[in-house]
Amino acid sequence: MSERIYKGGEYLVSEVLCNEIFTPEEFTDEQKQIAETTEQFVTNEILPHLEEIDNQNFALVVEGMRKCGELGLLMLDAPEEYGGLELDKATSMLVGEKIATSGSFSVAFACHTGIGTLPLVYYGTAAQKEQYLDKIISGEWIAAYCLTEPGSGSDALGATASATLSADGTHYLLNGTKQFITNGSISQLYTVFAKIDKEHFTAFLVERDFEGLVVGAEEKKLGIKGSSTTQIILDNCKVPVENVLGEIGKGHKIAFNVLNVGRFKLGAGVTGAAKMALSEGIRYANERKQFGKTIGSFGAIQEKIADLTADIFAAESLVYRLAGLLDTKLATIEKGIDNYYEEYLKGIEEYAPECAISKVYCSEVLAHTVDEVLQIHGGYGFVSEYPAERFYRDERINRIFEGTNEINRLLIPGMILRKSMKGELPLQQEAMKAFESLMTPSFEEVDETVLFAREKALLKNLKTLFLILAGTGVQKFMDRIADEQEILLAAADIAIQIFALESAVLRAEKTYPGVSEQKKGRLAAAVKVCAFTATEIVGSAAKKGAFYIEEGDTLTMILSGVRRFAKYDASGLLQAKRLLAHAALEEEKYIFM
Repeated sequence: MSERIYKGGEYLVSEVLCNEIFTPEEFTDEQKQIAETTEQFVTNEILPHLEEIDNQNFALVVEGMRKCGELGLLMLDAPEEYGGLELDKATSMLVGEKIATSGSFSVAFACHTGIGTLPLVYYGTAAQKEQYLDKIISGEWIAAYCLTEPGSGSDALGATASATLSADGTHYLLNGTKQFITNGSISQLYTVFAKIDKEHFTAFLVERDFEGLVVGAEEKKLGIKGSSTTQIILDNCKVPVENVLGEIGKGHKIAFNVLNVGRFKLGAGVTGAAKMALSEGIRYANERKQFGKTIGSFGAIQEKIADLTADIFAAESLVYRLAGLLDTKLATIEKGIDNYYEEYLKGIEEYAPECAISKVYCSEVLAHTVDEVLQIHGGYGFVSEYPAERFYRDERINRIFEGTNEINRLLIPGMILRKSMKGELPLQQEAMKAFESLMTPSFEEVDETVLFAREKALLKNLKTLFLILAGTGVQKFMDRIADEQEILLAAADIAIQIFALESAVLRAEKTYPGVSEQKKGRLAAAVKVCAFTATEIVGSAAKKGAFYIEEGDTLTMILSGVRRFAKYDASGLLQAKRLLAHAALEEEKYIFM
């Protein structure tokens, strides 16, 4: 693990070295053992019952959660002093990736271990942890998180649920309705957000048996049918004053900090789901015959498999690079200090832009994967006898969970620009240099003796494009840039692709020296495909953003820069794709596992 601590968003203005990132190839034996335990649990305890779970046999979900508790899978993030394991984020994300193959069950697991448990871990008093944490990390109780309301989703602070102190000062009376509550019907403990006196946004720990809490009917959903989703209705629900979680009026801190964790964990989970879906598509391509050949022998199918393999390689690289950033930062915080979790959450918040990137990029890789896997199956993919149909339905929620992808896209450049305004990132100075490069073209020779030299040169150019677009936008709109959502979305697409591609390139570079010639070829092929795809997306986003911001001579100059900087020599692209496809078809799985 690198000792250098990068700031959130700093990758856009710095050259990152491969020995400064964490990669999946560096998992320890202990981490691999935990991953194997998780895989065995899913294979033995969940997959045989998937159909029953999807038919809303929630007793099987509850039983599975208790078995997870027995295996220690619910206590990865809990403090040791309360019986937890308190493991690093890389391990936590690895378990999330492996559990993701369990369909709807993985949603119950992710909710419980993430937004269900972490508010108590991070903000609970010693008494609250003593009362509840052991029940949660053992699987005796299941936890849920109640933030969304019928009238407030992305605008979480627009919630109308209210809390009023009782006349004798012993209880708060909560009123309102919470919507789309995962684990709603199977939970015993809910983290509920309400406004005290209709003003002070506050979190409360609410037990299922508290008077006035009513669990609504199960929602009839498109996918994740085996995950309980209900309303939670609060009708003068009596909550003891000692069950206020965190500070009164500071509930937004809990809501948003826990969502950052949810985003990077979701990135890991959907990456695991994408690996599984791709493997299923590859197996089908090897079995299905048309025109006397397996469909996997056709170039049209091979290209799909190659593109998905490269996409997942980038997603996986991004997820564990982020895990390394988080673990390096969190390791600097001294355990035992009074404000440990306050500093801990500041450490996670530092990488809020990267957490949002992980959520958006990886969920969209899964979306692309399940769509193409269904297409590979043809008509059979559209019927429920084959898992492609379930993959397709279950995937869709991930672009809505943990803040919609649109909200997260707006957050990415917004948070990076705020860091710049606070002087935490030299974005303005670098943007000025980038804009000067438009007026003073220079053509640097690429040293082909350097590993992945073309891709590194490309990354430098793509970062220049981001700086040009962001700098021009801020110069024109100043603080009104926050209202120019179309421009922010274009900037986000560039920032996302840069982080994903750079993660793939650095991982390949770091791994390259110690692997066989065969694996070197695969790494080089994946990087080439990733680079080509990223260049196309960034070029389109940058051109669109230029038209949104400028006109006349300045527009012409920026468009000239787009043509110059969003350029990549992808010679050998077809051979690279065929190499990836042939390897995947031969091994019948995602080949970088």
